[in-house]
Amino acid sequence: MKIKVILEKGEDGYFVTHCPSLKSCWSQGKTKEEALDNIREAIELFIEPEPDDLVENEDRKVYEIVL
Repeated sequence: MKIKVILEKGEDGYFVTHCPSLKSCWSQGKTKEEALDNIREAIELFIEPEPDDLVENEDRKVYEIVL
C-alpha cells in the first residue's frame, strides 16, 4: 500500500508531517527521516483495528484485503 504524506518544516525547526487521506493523522520529528518514521508509525496505529472489532461468529466473518 502506498499513502501520500506531506512533510513541512515547522516554525520551531522540527519537521511536521501529516497524511491528508487520514484526517487527524499527524506527526513530527527533529529530522526529515525521524518525521517520516514517526508518520509511518502513526499511520499504522491509525488504521489498526481494535481487537474487539475482529471477533468472528457464525454471522460475522473477518476478511483481509490488500491495497
